[in-house]
Amino acid sequence: MGNKNSNLPVIIVMFALFFMIAFVTNLAGSMGVVVTNQFGASKAMSQLGTLANFIAYACMGIPAGLILKRKGYKFTSLLAVVVGFIGVGVQFLSGYAESFPVYVLGAFIAGFSMCMLNIVVNPMLNTLGGGGNKGNQLIQWGGSCNSIGATLAPILVGWLVGGSIQNATVAKAAPVMIIAMAIFAIAFVVILLTNIPEPHMETPEEKAARLAGTAVKDPHGPLSFRHFLLGAIAIFFYVGIEVGIPNTANVFYSGIDWVGPALAGTMIGGYWLCMLIGRLFGASFGAKISSKNMLLWTSLVAILFLVCVIFVPETAKVTLFGKTLPLGLVFILLCGLCTSIMWGAIFNLAVEGLGKYTAPASGIFMALVCGGGIIPFFQNLLADHVGSLQSYWLLIACLAYLVYYAVSGSKNVNKDIVVE
Repeated sequence: MGNKNSNLPVIIVMFALFFMIAFVTNLAGSMGVVVTNQFGASKAMSQLGTLANFIAYACMGIPAGLILKRKGYKFTSLLAVVVGFIGVGVQFLSGYAESFPVYVLGAFIAGFSMCMLNIVVNPMLNTLGGGGNKGNQLIQWGGSCNSIGATLAPILVGWLVGGSIQNATVAKAAPVMIIAMAIFAIAFVVILLTNIPEPHMETPEEKAARLAGTAVKDPHGPLSFRHFLLGAIAIFFYVGIEVGIPNTANVFYSGIDWVGPALAGTMIGGYWLCMLIGRLFGASFGAKISSKNMLLWTSLVAILFLVCVIFVPETAKVTLFGKTLPLGLVFILLCGLCTSIMWGAIFNLAVEGLGKYTAPASGIFMALVCGGGIIPFFQNLLADHVGSLQSYWLLIACLAYLVYYAVSGSKNVNKDIVVE
């Protein structure tokens, strides 16, 4: 991929795109507090924006993988930022139209953008890092930028809404969406002017054969690899865990009088800040610690923290830095340290040894990211019936699968398949 300095502009662009993925995705999650007030949504329906955002992954994952293969990284990323601008713009207009369906539509459109951006940044950074632990390390650095965007979204929405959930409206959160649209516009210009390598784009010979209908059908594909198939399932569960932990807590604690949206939003921002800290650690030591060990131990610790969330009384408080905080939210915040490095570790383990199948594998991978909408929706559906805190048992079950994947499921047992 050339020397490190020549790749630096590309790496910076990928990091910026990582930022936007989290900022816009968390915008949908943070707005859950708003729609419960303005549109009278239940806990489950409050996650409909997030569900729409992630269902778009299921619809766009494989097509976006094909776009990446045929049109390359630059075209795919430019298309993604245009779609993202439109999606956030529709969400912005929903506040003035006072329409919940329009808001959900905007979240769905934005989800197409997030899917395409993810398909660009993950394989590109893994390739620039040379795969293996080094590839994981570069993804962790990108994940750090992702966490900055994730941290800012709920804090900004929380403080714009204020101290009472009764004041929550989409119009009050409009400045956050304006910021997102401005960043998309700037990103378009920067990407347009940046020279981006195309390591996985189809060759002219492959294109000619495809158009002529003479391309030789490959008997294998990404799903021929057991470790990739199980890794795609792991990503489905992981993104559901990552999103479900803060989203459910935000809606629950914002509705408690002595907490409110501003404090809850700030604490949820702290969750994403902890993810930033964890990813900086992963970026610094990712080349020295195996992805398998990273995933195993963080999954086990996350299970421990969630058990604490479930059994700590709702009224339990702790004073930190002169502020009285809900003890349960502190454990939620600490979960961010665990979920921080899981994405990079799972992606790295799942695509290891895939070679020419990496680009289509990334598309399949992104389709399974829809777990980030599906699992929080069902978690909050569960919360409507058994309570928000008890709903975290669903996420503990998902974490148990990640433990299995780290211990056994991530082993490549299909090394006989030719990948070059």
